[in-house]
Amino acid sequence: MSEMSGYESAEVVKDPEGRQYHIGLAPGEVAPYVLLCGDPARADRVARRFEGVRVERRNREYVTYTGTWDGGELTVMATGIGCDNTEIAVIELAQCADRPTLLRIGTCGGLAPATQVGDLAISTGGVRLENTSTWFVREGHAAVAHHEVVLALIEAASRGGVRFHVGLTASASGFYGAQGREVPGFPPRFKDIDEELARTGVVNLEMECSTLFTLAGLGGMRSGAVCVVYANRRANQFIHPDRKLEAEAAAIETGLEAIRVLRAMDRARASAPYWRPGPL
Repeated sequence: MSEMSGYESAEVVKDPEGRQYHIGLAPGEVAPYVLLCGDPARADRVARRFEGVRVERRNREYVTYTGTWDGGELTVMATGIGCDNTEIAVIELAQCADRPTLLRIGTCGGLAPATQVGDLAISTGGVRLENTSTWFVREGHAAVAHHEVVLALIEAASRGGVRFHVGLTASASGFYGAQGREVPGFPPRFKDIDEELARTGVVNLEMECSTLFTLAGLGGMRSGAVCVVYANRRANQFIHPDRKLEAEAAAIETGLEAIRVLRAMDRARASAPYWRPGPL
């Protein structure tokens, strides 16, 4: 440990009790199931659903609550925007808990013709348009959501009776140029990237999923994502401010219900390595 800083290393930056430098959490403060979101206010709204909160931590953009929901331990963390913030969150969470399940509740732009503003998009994998994950794996490495989390999200959305779509999610390194948005004075290099992605069957576009899936896979963790469609890129439509909270609530409810499903799946599989539906 450095006597000058009080931290044990410049590689994995933590204090003597294991408290992580960016997220401010230590071992024992993270539940086996973690909901991730970008917006700190969304984390606050999720935590209001908890029956009790035993950990509340705010450090930089990282806002975390760990408590009890539906009789079990659950953590919700706001990471801020982007794959770089997601990288920090995933790696530091992995230092605080033994391979937690990570489920993102986010927002996105819809690319598929059928996606409407307010719909949900459940990710099966990520198209890696960002470069954060390339510092860990090759450019051709697949970013895949865990099949159990995908199935749990599909079941949860079906129970909730909401409109949803299932498929690939593209993750960009920025909001404007990286997503082909044409802003006066800031022309993007690839202005038709949304059209190209839609043509190849990509359902939605956001800024976090591919790094989440890549790093979770490397770390032996399950991960997945459900995002509410705030923009229809093909129709050039954006959600009305009055609809945002209602749409977000549908994503939150789906994420929470998916946690309930995952807990049931984990109980059913017991010591088996994978859950399976049984005789069909």
